[in-house]
Amino acid sequence: MFIGLEKESSSPTEKLARKESLKVQKKNYRQEKKRVAKELFSALKDPSVVIMSNWLKIRGTLKSWTKLWCVLKPGILLIYKTPGSDHWVGTILLNACKLIERPSKKDGFCFKLYHPLDKSIWAMKGPKGESVGSITQPLPSNYLIFRAASESDGRCWMDALELALSCSSLSKMTAKSGRDGDLSGSSESSHILQLLQSSLNQISHGHLFNDANSDKSEREAHEDSDNGANENGGRLTEESDMDQSDDVCLQATVFVEEAHEEMGEAGEASQVETVSEENKGLIWTLLKQLRPGMDLSKVVLPTFILEPRSFLDKLSDYYYHADLLSQAVMEESPYSRMKQVLRWYLSGFYKKPKGLKKPYNPILGEMFRCCWLHPQTDSCTFYIAEQVSHHPPVSAFYISNRKDGFCITGSILAKSKFYGNSLSAILDGKARLLFLTRDEEYIITMPYAHCKGILYGTMTLELGGKITIECEKTQCYTELEYKLKPFLGSSCNVNQISGKIRLGEDVLATVDGHWDSKVHLTEKRTGQQEVLWYPGPDIRRQRLKRQVVQVDQQEAFESERLWQHVTRAINDKDQMRATQEKFVLEEAQRQEARERAERPWNPRLFTFNSDTNEWHYKYPNTEAWDPEHCLLQFEKDGVIQTKEKSQRQRSSFAYSQNWAAQQKVSPTGCVWLTDMCFSGAGERQTQEVEQPAVQLQSEHREQQQHTRKAHNKHKCVCVCVCVLFYYLSCIDAYSLSYTNATEK
Repeated sequence: MFIGLEKESSSPTEKLARKESLKVQKKNYRQEKKRVAKELFSALKDPSVVIMSNWLKIRGTLKSWTKLWCVLKPGILLIYKTPGSDHWVGTILLNACKLIERPSKKDGFCFKLYHPLDKSIWAMKGPKGESVGSITQPLPSNYLIFRAASESDGRCWMDALELALSCSSLSKMTAKSGRDGDLSGSSESSHILQLLQSSLNQISHGHLFNDANSDKSEREAHEDSDNGANENGGRLTEESDMDQSDDVCLQATVFVEEAHEEMGEAGEASQVETVSEENKGLIWTLLKQLRPGMDLSKVVLPTFILEPRSFLDKLSDYYYHADLLSQAVMEESPYSRMKQVLRWYLSGFYKKPKGLKKPYNPILGEMFRCCWLHPQTDSCTFYIAEQVSHHPPVSAFYISNRKDGFCITGSILAKSKFYGNSLSAILDGKARLLFLTRDEEYIITMPYAHCKGILYGTMTLELGGKITIECEKTQCYTELEYKLKPFLGSSCNVNQISGKIRLGEDVLATVDGHWDSKVHLTEKRTGQQEVLWYPGPDIRRQRLKRQVVQVDQQEAFESERLWQHVTRAINDKDQMRATQEKFVLEEAQRQEARERAERPWNPRLFTFNSDTNEWHYKYPNTEAWDPEHCLLQFEKDGVIQTKEKSQRQRSSFAYSQNWAAQQKVSPTGCVWLTDMCFSGAGERQTQEVEQPAVQLQSEHREQQQHTRKAHNKHKCVCVCVCVLFYYLSCIDAYSLSYTNATEK
């Protein structure tokens, strides 16, 4: 009672004095932070402040080792491809890292730098402000494993890293020059300083403690103290804990919407090529080297017949209507699912280049990746393709959309045969479509492309041959024939198809029409006819928007970047330059094959199954999507992965139509998907209205909230202890640095 009366009897003068005292304390706090920043800048500004530098081997995410040049400075570890500073790879922030020795069977000495909370250890930019590092093998985001040449070198590196990890050692080196340092000097140092400060703020604000007044002005701090805004004493509340500690910290590839898509006309007009007199001479020169029945896979074709994109890119044409597969998974009867699969299959053919064009033959090891956002289901279909063999030319591909319940894997062996006045491009291989929730596999084959009129007549491209779509589990089977135009046929005989849908031995329906126009389906039992597929204006407007990787963020062997000079020359109609650029790529591939000699080529993303004689993706995930545990699917370095929910995350992830608007680009050309749906209480409520989250039972929800509150109380105690030790170590470091400076 006495204490309460004493508080009530406090005079306005005493209250004002306490506010002024708090104001002075906050001012001193900010000044101390600025002084530490100056000291750090001074160390970074001085090029002589290098604790250690040497070659180290670093293990990538694909379990292979890369030799890189490492430069250790106070608080950071810079990684380069060469001893110079021109080829920067990345910067590691040591302020949140732990160091541990790692046992190894191989020669040398291994040690590991890691984040104890599995957060990223990488800075957002380079020492000179670089946003994209040099191309190297993919490196992990939350740890790095190093290998030194010998144990003595490794011990030396560990001692040096322990020194760099220590705040007191940094203060010792910078105490004298830091007090008079100029913060407007080197741009390189200012970038590093900015990165370190932003990283420290992110860790302290998002994961360790919430200092509500650390970055506010004096006026804002004064208002906050008056209004009692920091009533929790800097501790995380239940809501802020959910918003900040459960951020989705994923490194994923940056995809942007494709700027332009070329579409040919429907009918025979877009499949006819008029060859100029100059190019006819090139064709005759080429034909002199050929014999009927000859395989054309090793023949170098002139650039005027090339479509300016890779064959790996062309194979992705089948997924602009991948939403049809999302609908097929939901169909109840096997017959309805087969109809929808057939509708999707036909959707991949009507996109045609203008004229008779052939895509680039992919270089060995070439890769292409893209994706499509599904607005209706708020999911994403990812496409990965790699050239796994050059002779014979084999392209492997993998497509996945776990949320909508399907994935596709397959490989295509491209063969070409010359018959005199015509030639055929045969796509030998299978695609396996799997419905994850139903455990149904559909095996699909491809038609061949036939070009006629090479020596005489009009040069025309058509599709021909019989294809099948077969599901062994349901015994549902589709056979479809692509018909070539007869010699005396009219325009109505162009691009014709016909076929049947069977269930066991029974014919359920017949199919006929034109694959680039209307395709009708007639029910065998009732005689009712419907339009199975018609790529009219409405359908074309419903095409999913393809998301691609920007050229400057692609790896060296990604299709668009690899062929960019050839593509530019073709678009500029400079055939001479296109031929020269194409020759450079082909000659580099031949030289690499000579150096490899008899050693087999090991693809990066696919492996060969000798039992089935097929190529399979190395990182498949065919488990059905569980909305209770799965948050989102993403792709990084060709690996399609799924982020699992933490125990406190109840909402589902929402892909945005404007992919780039919600992304933050990292130094390696990656995207940080950070808290898109959980960025704040009000924003979270809006997301839950637009994209309904998984509905939990009320009793289960109350139990989770009770558990979460208990966890937060325990967490806040641990946080306060960590903060106390942190500030005590800083005070000790400042005192020691000041003493050393005085002695000097």
